[in-house]
Amino acid sequence: MLISSQFDAGAIEVLSAADASTIQLNIRADNAAEFRQWFYFRVHSAADTPLTLRLLNAGDCTYADGWQDYQAMASYDRHNWFRVPTDYDGQVLTIRHRPQHDDVYYAYFAPYAYERHLDLLARVSTADNVRISSLGNSMEGRPLDAIHWGKGVLPVWIIARQHPGETMAEWLIEGLLDRLTDRSDPAARRLAQIATLHIVPNMNPDGAIHGNLRSNAAGVNLNREWQQPSLARSPEVLHVRQAMHDTGVALFLDIHGDETIPYVFTDGCEMIPGYAPELVAKQFEFTRMLQQASPDFQTQYGYAPDRFSDEMLTLASKYIGHHFGCVSLTLEMPFKDNADLPDPQHGWSAARSKHLGAALLSPILTHCLKLS
Repeated sequence: MLISSQFDAGAIEVLSAADASTIQLNIRADNAAEFRQWFYFRVHSAADTPLTLRLLNAGDCTYADGWQDYQAMASYDRHNWFRVPTDYDGQVLTIRHRPQHDDVYYAYFAPYAYERHLDLLARVSTADNVRISSLGNSMEGRPLDAIHWGKGVLPVWIIARQHPGETMAEWLIEGLLDRLTDRSDPAARRLAQIATLHIVPNMNPDGAIHGNLRSNAAGVNLNREWQQPSLARSPEVLHVRQAMHDTGVALFLDIHGDETIPYVFTDGCEMIPGYAPELVAKQFEFTRMLQQASPDFQTQYGYAPDRFSDEMLTLASKYIGHHFGCVSLTLEMPFKDNADLPDPQHGWSAARSKHLGAALLSPILTHCLKLS
């Protein structure tokens, strides 16, 4: 049995593949750090073969609790991804599947390839009110692409994939851009008059290509670098943060995925000392509007208010909210499924991420109308 992962975002360690009924694998760490959870690999010539794939070190992963109730994703064409039976015994994650076709791919979540990223840029570049720029280079010299949409005075910043394995974040951006560039959408047309959206679909292109879960090519977690970014450790944050200081920020959204919590939720800035009560009220109103726009979003479950107390201002949303005095939110989606609206076949998916991105337009518009 041949198993390969030498492709964009591929990641797995093969220990034994001689017997299809007991394939033994390890989840590979990030290229320069000990974060590990992401996997993405191809099994060759497996049609009608009962496969048992045992990921032996799942219990040693960064978010081992995230394997509870998790179901791995599979695809034959790398476009349509579905869930397959998966069990976790506290140490070993076991995937059982009988593929219908010769080649099958397995992944932690539906991958978002760098080629698709380039296709997204090319597609939206010809739309009305769009300008594409590079804000600088990553650690390995890849451009930090930004999409600037709209012609209004209010600067709205949206970034995704600080943690490269959280691919649902860029799927969300694609869904948002599909709606923004729809000339027949009246909400998009109105928003373009009052705001300019600065969107960074992939903050961490090096980590994405390496198949990393959480770090850049230097092994750095970008979402702990916002207070003091540097060219040596985190040029990705340094360049994007400078662009934000150049334009100002009226609203900020940082898009992520969460390994353990099976809900869509946000984390705000109400815990920051000195964060104005009127901003807390505006933050509450934004989340209320998002809940109305998408039943996939909820406010009951999320992070504890003191979760990031020791490192608060090193996080993007907290730094931006504190420095610019604006509504600044981290939006999290699940790797598993949304427990409020479960889908046994697909779980949380690329398609649902895109729908959530489209739904974001409504609260963004309402928020900007109140600021204008």
